[in-house]
Amino acid sequence: MDEKTAELRDIFIDTTGSDTVTESQEETRGSLTGTNEQTDARVAELIGTMREKYTFVSGLEDDTLQTVVEQFHESKSDADIADTIGVDQETVFNARMDLHLVRETDRNAPFELAKLRALHVDETPLDERASELGADESDVAHYSEVVEADLESTRANDRFRDEFEELLTDSALTNRMAQNAREDGLRDATEDIETDVSF
Repeated sequence: MDEKTAELRDIFIDTTGSDTVTESQEETRGSLTGTNEQTDARVAELIGTMREKYTFVSGLEDDTLQTVVEQFHESKSDADIADTIGVDQETVFNARMDLHLVRETDRNAPFELAKLRALHVDETPLDERASELGADESDVAHYSEVVEADLESTRANDRFRDEFEELLTDSALTNRMAQNAREDGLRDATEDIETDVSF
């Protein structure tokens, strides 16, 4: 350590009363898409908007529905979510349908789902749907909820489904970063190209 560095060190110690420059850091939960408070508030707002717009059948309070949304986007199963909020799996399923949170596996019906969708749109009674599809009424009722959730979501341009995903996963951020990287790459690649166009 040279003389100048030693002088600076002494001044620092006199001023701060410490010989270390490392500040302790507090661990906080982070979010790629915004603060947790902002995210929580927006998710709650979306749930409130959906409750006003649609008929919810699960019977769960908004704060419990918020837990369902969060755990769904953490890829938790209905059984796991049910354990967390203290209800049965059917209630969790109903809550997911209320919120347009349909898994791909929800669409694995033992009959042609497109045919059920057409019967649902035509408001065909449940017993007639079951007869037409050659299936149990309980199965038809279950998949009718899936169809209704998908139809509601489509009519809303998947607004709620997409915004929940954007708020609670980093997929949207990843897509934006990839898009920016592509644009930057194209810009760099074309910077030195001379354009000589004559008409």
